[in-house]
Amino acid sequence: MPIIVTFISGLLFSIGLIVSGLINPTKVLNFLDIAGNWDPSLAITMAVAVATTAIGYRLAFAKGAPLLGGVFQLPAKADIDGRLASGAAIFGIGWGLVGFCPGPAVAALGIGANAAFIFVLAMLTGMAIARTLDAFSVTPMTPQAGIKGGNK
Repeated sequence: MPIIVTFISGLLFSIGLIVSGLINPTKVLNFLDIAGNWDPSLAITMAVAVATTAIGYRLAFAKGAPLLGGVFQLPAKADIDGRLASGAAIFGIGWGLVGFCPGPAVAALGIGANAAFIFVLAMLTGMAIARTLDAFSVTPMTPQAGIKGGNK
């Protein structure tokens, strides 16, 4: 059952990305270009996503545990450090340069977008490099802590 729910959730998420235009790098870049050919339509998508997420988290945590069992997996750290800030900066720069972020890029693979293949390959390479560097780090990433319930 969990794999079916996961598949349906991913399918629904991908359809949302397609309908909103987030798999179209030109639309995303136009949204980010507030001084030029600005397209504000993605602001509606973001507002709906934030509202949906807020409601979803409230409902999920009210139950105390995930619907299909186990525990909620939440980050153990809550502070902002150099690793988080640099990762966010790299994400933002990449998004601003090419108009893709991970979710929409993976969804765009389904329509055979060449730019998406290049982006996903570069993303996976970056992830492999980060994991390799982390293995040699003095302070490796901490694993996520399992938390039952709670409002975080």
